[in-house]
Amino acid sequence: MHQDNVIVGFNGSDDAAVVRLEGGKLIVQTVDFFTPIVDDPYQFGQIAAANSLSDIYAMGATPRFALNIVGFPIKELPKEVLTEILRGGTEKAKEAGIPIVGGHSIDDKEPKYGLVVTGEVNENKLIKNAGAQTGDALVLTKPLGTGIISTAIKRELAPDTIIKEAVNCMATLNASASKLMCDFDVHAATDVTGFGLLGHLSEMCKNSNVSATIEVQNLPFLSNVYQLATDGIIPGGTERNLDYASKFVSFNASISKTQKYMVADAQTSGGLLVALPQNQADEYAQKCADANGLEAKIIGHIIPKQNSDIIVS
Repeated sequence: MHQDNVIVGFNGSDDAAVVRLEGGKLIVQTVDFFTPIVDDPYQFGQIAAANSLSDIYAMGATPRFALNIVGFPIKELPKEVLTEILRGGTEKAKEAGIPIVGGHSIDDKEPKYGLVVTGEVNENKLIKNAGAQTGDALVLTKPLGTGIISTAIKRELAPDTIIKEAVNCMATLNASASKLMCDFDVHAATDVTGFGLLGHLSEMCKNSNVSATIEVQNLPFLSNVYQLATDGIIPGGTERNLDYASKFVSFNASISKTQKYMVADAQTSGGLLVALPQNQADEYAQKCADANGLEAKIIGHIIPKQNSDIIVS
């Protein structure tokens, strides 16, 4: 049912719902949760909270408070594990400047954790995943490869140095990249999570009635992702992403199957994907990298509508 106060809802594929309150203030709300992707419960809590907050940041909004969502096998795992998960989430929320004011838990066979996050934004500052313009550059604010590395962790094939780098990347808030968008003429943005870079970019292209080009050589990746992918460590979600992408992506003949998997990798708590004028993109990417210590790069461009949503070369 259409309601005039619903600015963003089921009618689009944006990252969060947006509703106008009396007086014109916009509230932004999202929910996300998942099963553990790392062994350390505290780190899992941090990553899950950062991932949940990301949808608010992607829309240029400021988070205000959150609620916990918890599934936990209370008779099978020590309560200390749950304590550590919640501590990780609470400390990440504190870093974001918000309180966790409640939540809901159930007894479940497998641990699950995430947040419902409520934020706010002025209407003239709201950023959607529609509005990308021909000639825009595409900036990605975090490196890719967390899906492949998470699978390597589950198979006990990831060295400690790689785990540390991936955890740091996933636990890093997109707050600075979001705040920096206010200083530039950003036309569209989204965050890169489970659907992967290709899935989220295709939504931006469809909603903006444009296409995009991506240069594989310009994509930032976490350490050892290529070797892990070459060794066949590919998540099921990444395989599904690539299969789905075949409907709307055109790959250059020089792109190997391994590279295709890497480009389609299902991410957890990935970076923001931002479309903005070419002459502002280098500065935005550099400021993002300086702010959070992660690699941020121009990875492609927006072009007029083609037969394929995305052309990868």
